[in-house]
Amino acid sequence: MPPHSRSDEAPPAFLRAVQSLHTRTVRPEIVVEDIPAPRRLAPYTVAMAATVHTDEGDAAFGRLIVLYDPEESRGWPGPFRMGAYVSAELEPDLSGDPLLGQVAWSWLTEALEAQGADHRALSGTVTRATTEGFGLKAGEPTTTEVEVRASWTPTEAEDLSAHRAAWLDLLSVAAGLPPVDVTDISRRARSDA
Repeated sequence: MPPHSRSDEAPPAFLRAVQSLHTRTVRPEIVVEDIPAPRRLAPYTVAMAATVHTDEGDAAFGRLIVLYDPEESRGWPGPFRMGAYVSAELEPDLSGDPLLGQVAWSWLTEALEAQGADHRALSGTVTRATTEGFGLKAGEPTTTEVEVRASWTPTEAEDLSAHRAAWLDLLSVAAGLPPVDVTDISRRARSDA
């Protein structure tokens, strides 16, 4: 069982939700692991991290946190709240795109919709960061990262598998992975050579 706060007293609704997080398969490029959950955000919490590995190295990283307050004293529109974070390096030419924030946010909303992850009270931010080297680091390439941070309340609280799948879809898109049912021709050509 993944770590969460007050595990000796966890309500059945929370335990069922935690169990549902591990019911779907994961793409082979993605490694998911349970991590310690923040303990002060809600009476019951669970968290996981994921990394996308490609031929070029780690392409994206993310965290998913499930918060549960059975007394609903936190101001959420339900007892559960999902918190998602995704960070990925982008092509440098995208750093100046004025629509980058809107596009990155659409990756999340489209993933939630595609997975049937019904939710309410969606909120969050998209941050872009460009890193340039100077002095002794002047020769290093400029990098651009995008970070998506979001939270929402699931409407079907005891089966969170679609929400986890949406988070993994967001991670995949941010990392530039092709859709599952599409073959990456450039990767295949390199392996055939």
